[in-house]
Amino acid sequence: MKVVALISGGKDSCYNMMQCVAAGHQIVALANLRPANKDELDSYMYQTVGHQAIDLYAEAMDLPLYRRTIQGSSLNTGRDYSQTEGDEVEDLYHLLNMVQEKEDVEAVSVGAILSDYQRVRVENVCVRLGLQPLAYLWRRDQATLLSEMISCDLHALLIKVAAFGLDPEKHLGKPLADMEPYLTQLSEKYGVHVCGEGGEYETFTLDCPLFKKRLVIDAMETVIHSADAFAPVGYLHFSMMHTEDKVNVYTVNYDVR
Repeated sequence: MKVVALISGGKDSCYNMMQCVAAGHQIVALANLRPANKDELDSYMYQTVGHQAIDLYAEAMDLPLYRRTIQGSSLNTGRDYSQTEGDEVEDLYHLLNMVQEKEDVEAVSVGAILSDYQRVRVENVCVRLGLQPLAYLWRRDQATLLSEMISCDLHALLIKVAAFGLDPEKHLGKPLADMEPYLTQLSEKYGVHVCGEGGEYETFTLDCPLFKKRLVIDAMETVIHSADAFAPVGYLHFSMMHTEDKVNVYTVNYDVR
């Protein structure tokens, strides 16, 4: 099937694209929802940290990218969802409707792993548009999934942390592969979700086998959102990035300000 991939920049949406291709589907377009005027949006549905760099995904994958600014908010937060004017889910509906009209897509790649809240809402939108949701990561064992992502040459770094044991000054910008042992340790000790499904952390993908070019961070800064003594919240703001042709050896070279 022809597929539009919902992307946030994170590891899950990227790895689900890889699974779609492995299953014989064709990614023909990318789609993303961005916040109106800031890095972080208080949303139950969408990862928005790192949205400044999403435009580079189109260049990296040589695919059309469709974006829409999030205008709604989390109004209908119940277990089930029905069409609600002004809800942020309707922004997703309008975005996918636009892609469907221009690209003749049949399915949507969705990187959901554990959140029924997200699944129910994406499925609602897909049913209304006659699209098939493709969520190959759904309910997978998270430790196995994280190991798979890393072994499949998906290169991502931590772009946000918000959990006990994760320090913005120490862990932001760290490659996911380097963090895997520590995340496993936090999971065993404190019940942290190793894939970040409890909101413990978010990632940004710089390279994967689907990319024709890789993303390079030239400069970024750390933003402390909450200086909580036990679980400080911080994220990275990308000041400058570019794409470059891929080589056999993968490196990350950036300045933190």
